[in-house]
Parts: sequence; structure tokens; C-alpha cells
Amino acid sequence: MAETEIRKTKAIANPTKTFFVRMITRDITLEDCILDLIDNSIDGAWSSEGSRPMGLAEEVDLSKYRIDIEALEDSFCIVDNCGGMTLNAAINHAFSFGRQALEEHEDYSIGVYGIGMKRAIFKIGGEINIRSTYLERNGTRQSFVVPINVTEWLKNDVPPWDFDLEESDPLPSNGVEITISELTDGAKAAFASPAFLQNLRRTISRDYSLHLNRGLRIYLNNIAIAGWTIELRQSKEFAPVRIAYEDFTGPDRVQVEVIGGMAAPPPESSEPDEEDEGDKRFGWYVVCNGRIVLAADKATVSGWGTENWPQWHRQYSGFIGIILFTSANAGALPMTTTKRSVDQSSEIYRRARPKMREVSRAWIDYTNMRKQAIDEAKVVEAAAIAVPIYQVVPRAAVSLPTFVAQPKERVANVHYSVPVARLKRLAQEFGSINLPYREVGLKSFDYAFDDLVGDE
Repeated sequence: MAETEIRKTKAIANPTKTFFVRMITRDITLEDCILDLIDNSIDGAWSSEGSRPMGLAEEVDLSKYRIDIEALEDSFCIVDNCGGMTLNAAINHAFSFGRQALEEHEDYSIGVYGIGMKRAIFKIGGEINIRSTYLERNGTRQSFVVPINVTEWLKNDVPPWDFDLEESDPLPSNGVEITISELTDGAKAAFASPAFLQNLRRTISRDYSLHLNRGLRIYLNNIAIAGWTIELRQSKEFAPVRIAYEDFTGPDRVQVEVIGGMAAPPPESSEPDEEDEGDKRFGWYVVCNGRIVLAADKATVSGWGTENWPQWHRQYSGFIGIILFTSANAGALPMTTTKRSVDQSSEIYRRARPKMREVSRAWIDYTNMRKQAIDEAKVVEAAAIAVPIYQVVPRAAVSLPTFVAQPKERVANVHYSVPVARLKRLAQEFGSINLPYREVGLKSFDYAFDDLVGDE
């Protein structure tokens, strides 16, 4: 080929559907895909409610909205009554792979990049029907369906990569129904697993707790999911911090709220306890437009183990900190594409970290100080009552008691290992098979001391 001909020749760089589908589904879990579909339903509910912000102070009632999920070994279905997808939305952006640069965003939505529904349905199965019923501006109900046979759709890579829209019978309520069959092997195995379904329930309960506690109803395989109630303890000595401020990412306003304090007294011992499930609740929570995207974090993402901020230690158990970011433009929020972590490069988040540090530092100092007056600390901690975070009053800093160090005799730490079965049998003899390991050890020592030494 002549040199002039080479300069006029172009190398083909068109993507293939197979490559594109594989890339968008590769690094997301099946659980996260289901959460993406729930996000879309919740966005529909918010749109129906006038696209209001999901702040803690907002008195929003979502009790008329319901999301039903059915995950079976041979099929998957999610249906809601959250207003539906309009035909205009379906034609212009709902099925596009990504958002156009100038495309208007849905105010206070959770979705950002325009790929959530697509990658979710491709991850789950190969025979898909997406039905929508919605209300036109003139008050008439309209319905359509988008049938997708993934195998057939993948055969032709020539643009445009469109999907057919067809007329459909209306759903019982205005909303969206997604049914999927011909499940992938991963989806089949997961939906047949009670452990997967139980973990999915826990995740939904936690990550959508702010919505569920506003009345939203979510069902998984006909079982209602209750939202986790997040509480902090208050008394004359204890008061959580609650501050709010505004920040900006370019022209986008972001409302930020920080809440933190004691959710439970610190543990009796810093030694790990296999029976203690509560420790999994403690740490920092990051919330974006009402969705918990980082839960009970004890790692560097929320600052632990960074400069002047110690690594998480079991001593700090009992602490919960929550930071909420709310913006009309979800693209301004500091969350990753999977919405299961924080974009640490976000300037909004970087500027919030010092405020998180102050709350954490107060608790760290308190847990160090209470060691010098442990008995007094236990008394004031027991007097604090649990209060839902919605009821926490604004306060510029966390309030924690101070103690004067008490003289104490030298103590020795006793650490040994025994078979769990034997320890459980001994715990039963002491009154409860569920006694903490440490308490069984202390009771054992006291019993032996009284028997062999007696009163001093």
C-alpha cells in the first residue's frame, strides 16, 4: 500500500456489544445490581413526591410506595408502584449506556451514570421484559414494554444499539415491572442460597434504613424488610454532635450533615469476642441522597489509620458517626459508581474529613480517659437513653463526661484458650449459655478464689 493511502486509512475502533456488556457487569456484585434496581424505584418515588431532598429534618412520608422483589432459582422480578418510567424517558435516556453530557439530571436522585439498570439486568439473566405504566400530563395512563433477548441482541454490533418498545397492558398501579428469566449461573446459585437472600435482606435493611423509616415498604420473596433504627445515646453527660452546613462542587450545592456520638457503652474488654455481633454496627456511615453507601467503616476511607488518627481498635466500639450528603445533582455526591463506597478524591468529602476527625477524636479521648475511672463511667453510661437520630438536636460538638483518675490496685490480665463447647457448658452452669466469654472467665476466677482462698 502506498504511503498516501496509509495516511488516509483508519483503524477500526468500534466497540462490540459483548465487550461492553462484559465490562459493565464484571466488577459489580449481584447484590449491588439488585440495589441499583431498588435505587431506580426509589428515584421514581422521590420524583412522584416532587424531588425533595432526603435530609433527616425532612418530614417525608413514603408509606404509599412499595417495592416487591422476587428472587427465585429460575426467575427474578422487581415491581413497584413508584410512578413509572415515561415513554419519553425510555426513548431518550433510560436505555442509553451512559448519560449525555447536557442531559438534565433527576433532582435528588441516587442514580448518576445511567448504567445501573442495564448492567443489572445483563448481570441477572438473558430473557428480560421491562414494563412501565405511567400517568401522562393530560391524566391518561400509558403503558409500554421493552422486551430484550440478550443472546439475539448481542449478535449484531452495528449501531445503533437500540431496543424495541412495544405496547403493553397496564400494570395494576403506575410503576415499573422488570421480569428476568434464563438466569445466569451466578444468579441461579445466589437465588437458591438462603445465605445470599438473608444477607441481601440485611443490606437492604441497613442501606435503605432512612427510606424504610419514612414508610417505604420493601418486600423480598413476600417477606417485609424492616429498616434498621439508628440511635445515639443521650443524657446530662452525653450528647451527640449534630451540625449542618453547605458546600459546593462547581455550581452544585451540597448539603452536609454530621451526626455522631455514643450508640452503646464501650466493651468490657478490648479482647476480641467471637460472640459479639454488635461491633459490626459501629464506625462511620456515609449517606448520599438518603442511601447509605458506606456502612460501619473502620478503615482509612473514613480516616481511621491516617495521619493523627489511630487505627480502629475494639476499645472504640460503641461509636457511630454519620455524615449525610444531599444534592439535587447526584453527580456532585462523593460516591463510587457501585454506590457501595466513597470517592475519596471528591473535594466535598476531603473538606468534610476534618469535621469527622473531630467527632472521632472526642470518642477516642473519652475511651482512653474512662479506663482511669471505669466504675464511675459505667454508671453514667447506663443512665444514657437511646434516641433515634431524627430526634437529635443540633449541637456544635459532641458532649462526653470527664472523670478524675481513681487510684486503683495493680491488676493482672489473664488470657487463656479453652474449647468453646466446654466454655458453653460452664456458662450454662453460671446461669446462661450466652454469657460473654470474659464474664465466664471472671466468674470462674471468683469461684476458684472463694473456694481456695476465701475472704481476705
